[in-house]
Amino acid sequence: MADAEHRRPLEHRRLLVVSTNYAPELTGIGPYAAQLAEHWAARGADTHVLTGMPHYPSWRTEEPYRGVWRTEEHRAGVTVHRRRHYVPPRQSALRRAAFEASVLAHGLAAPPRQRPDAVISQMPSLAGGVIGARLARRHRVPYLPVVQDLMGAAAAQSGIRGGGRAAALASRAERYALGAATLVGVIHESFVPRVTAYGVDPGRIRILPNWSHVRAPSADRAATRARLGWREGTPVVLHSGNMGLKQGLEVLVDAARLAPEIRVVLMGDGNQRDALWARAAGLPNLDFLPPAEAGEFTDILAAADVLAVTQRASVLDMSVPSKLTSYFVSGRPVVASVADGGGTAQEVRRSGAGLLVAPEDPAAVLGAVRKLVESPAEADELGAHGPRYVARHLGREAALARFDALLTEALQDDRGRPRP
Repeated sequence: MADAEHRRPLEHRRLLVVSTNYAPELTGIGPYAAQLAEHWAARGADTHVLTGMPHYPSWRTEEPYRGVWRTEEHRAGVTVHRRRHYVPPRQSALRRAAFEASVLAHGLAAPPRQRPDAVISQMPSLAGGVIGARLARRHRVPYLPVVQDLMGAAAAQSGIRGGGRAAALASRAERYALGAATLVGVIHESFVPRVTAYGVDPGRIRILPNWSHVRAPSADRAATRARLGWREGTPVVLHSGNMGLKQGLEVLVDAARLAPEIRVVLMGDGNQRDALWARAAGLPNLDFLPPAEAGEFTDILAAADVLAVTQRASVLDMSVPSKLTSYFVSGRPVVASVADGGGTAQEVRRSGAGLLVAPEDPAAVLGAVRKLVESPAEADELGAHGPRYVARHLGREAALARFDALLTEALQDDRGRPRP
């Protein structure tokens, strides 16, 4: 009977994706979770998602969902089960723990009623990883966590208050979630050593790179700059995405203070936005923009002269920013102020689409920006590598096919049943 169950095609399967973040969130892991679930639904699987209320990257529950306790909705063929949770307006180890605890408690108390054939969790959510492991064990079905970030490393490396104790607790949760897995997906090879350090057999780890989930820019670049008030002749350095602790965006504020001839734009939201706003007080050459709508996002990226990705010097093996895939699509050069040994540096170097500089060093950032501004041909050449890298390595179809292969392998492997 078990063999017959495993041979059933995907269109006869019921799948459960556990991801704290999901559409309509436009940045972070939400779009990846949504496109994966929608892909499986389009292939005929009865696809369910257990998720929270939309809140990222602003860390404020979106207006239509405020006060909602539980809801079920249907999006693009996917049944989405939302559960209310605490959303901390500012980050500390204690607040983050309360966030994870509320996700865990409500997710375990009220999971979807349908019995799945497999459970797939998107981590970094510790709660999501534990929920996925528990539900898979309850139903005795394969469990597949996909590691987008490592929260144990994040707590230790991001500078969050109380991070040492939080790192120990987060690592215990990650060890449990990953140890229960049939197979483990990681978005970058730089995560493999830490995952194996949790006791995961390297033979059970699969590399599943994120894909580019945005369209190529199409608007007239000069028209977009004019609409945004960016004058021709004034170089624009743009950072897009979450404004959190690990990004270390103070380096761009300080760079703007050192170079009044350059306009620095921080586009997005996050729990450090207010602190950055206060730090930038009185700087006429630094702008804050809200997160862009999907229809104009890459057009705004392409209108900038340089795209910045920044991380604290301590960030090494915990994260590879999802913004990179969108940056590469835009065709503009990237300046990466990140630790040289981390996964982010590896991706920028591999793409050939940018320059690496020391983290937390505003003078180094400005040196790279000025080099690109003074050599527009070199800047264009670097930027052109981005779309080519996307076409070769970050295509959606190839990435989703890797997920199909992961799921098929788990469903066909009787040895992969979650362990008690």
